[in-house]
Order: sequence, then structure tokens, then C-alpha cells
Amino acid sequence: MRKTGVVKRKASLGHREEVGTMSGVDGHDGRTRDLIVRRLLEHGPTTAMDLAGEFGLSGAAVRRHLDALVADGTVVTRDAPRASGRGRGRPARQHLLTEQGRRRAGRGEADVAELAVAALRELAGVAGEDAVRAFARRRILGLLAEHREGVEAQDDRAARVEALAGALSREGYAASSRPSSGTGAQLCQHHCPVAGVAAEFPQLCEAETEVFAELLGTHVQRLSTIARGDAACTTHVPQPTTTDVKGRQVV
Repeated sequence: MRKTGVVKRKASLGHREEVGTMSGVDGHDGRTRDLIVRRLLEHGPTTAMDLAGEFGLSGAAVRRHLDALVADGTVVTRDAPRASGRGRGRPARQHLLTEQGRRRAGRGEADVAELAVAALRELAGVAGEDAVRAFARRRILGLLAEHREGVEAQDDRAARVEALAGALSREGYAASSRPSSGTGAQLCQHHCPVAGVAAEFPQLCEAETEVFAELLGTHVQRLSTIARGDAACTTHVPQPTTTDVKGRQVV
């Protein structure tokens, strides 16, 4: 008979959060589903198997919770990208948050977004669109100011992208980086605290892209945004093609 025990996982703020006993977690459906939603928010599309390992639950228990979240519009599913060299078998299924799911995970952000939209409408009406663009740039520069030195200190571009992802995560964007099929890297933001504002004022996304390019020392391309209804904000960062006299990548 399987033993029950306290299952703990590392929380995003660096402390350890008690999830409860094996039977206890499964018995408190609302809390367990909130934890699943938060996990999807912080790490993006995830399989049921990974979630089961994360929370110490059976696959059947996790699928029951996921089915409920799909039914209430919080989660959707899709085929996972095939790993290189994988056979033709049935692809794994990933689960990711809908816009409704992101709102559930970021309770309290909706009221702030409503106030911010009203303020930017007023700014645009009084001072024009250029003032909105200037505000958007000052905002993201201020957000990343304390992280800038650490990002720019990295010798190669991949390390810079990883450092930038870490900086964004510390500011609430649940970001990660990954290689992009030999063409560079992708910077993925699985959460955007200002997505509701950026849906009406894309200048926020544009300013982010500009500042990312400056920090990384190269042109970057924004492929998707949460503000437009995509699952994540994804930015393509091309790989460098030259090195300096010491053999370091020129970024």
C-alpha cells in the first residue's frame, strides 16, 4: 500500500511551500487546482505526467483535476511538439492556461489593469500617442534597471538571454529561455502582468521588444504576445555569427 507523506515543492519566491499529504492534496480539489493553475502560469504548457510528478499525485488524479479545469474554461490542451528523433507514436498532450485561466492565477491584476487603461487613455488624450510610447519605454527600463548590469555582463548571447529571462521572472513574468532549432534562442514569458493593458496599448509590447534588443545587443523579433491572445509572449533572438579576437561571441 502506498505511503502518504508530506509533499513539498519549491515555490517561485524561493521558499518551500507545503502542499499537504498525498490524500490531503487530492481531497482539497479547489486548492489543488489553484496550485496546478499557478504551475501552468509559471512554467507554461505542461503534461499531466509532469504535473503528477510535481505534486506527488497519481496520473488519474491529475487528469481529473485537468478535466475539471478544461470544462470550466481555465485550461486547454494541445499536442506537445515532437522531440528530435522521437518516433511516430501518439504525441503527448500539453495543458496550458486560457486567458480566463491567467486571470484566475493573477487575481487582483484585473482591477489594476482597468485603472492603468483609464490612465493611459487620459495620457493619450492630453499628450498624444508619443507620450504613451515614452511612458512605455520608461516603464520597462525602470523595471529592468537593477538587472541590466547582470545581463550585459554575460559573454555570449545565450547567457544573456538566460539572464534576461531570470530578471523577467523576478519581476513577475514567469520567463524562460530555450534554443531555437539552431537559429538562436527564444525568450518566453508565460505570464504578463500588464497583458490587459497591452491589449489596448501595444506600445507596452513594442517598448519591451526595443529594450530587449538593446540589452541583448541584437535585433530581436516578437513572435507572439499574450496581449494578442497567444499562450505566451515569445521573442526570437538570432544566434551570433562572428567572434572577437579572444574567441568570444560578438553580441
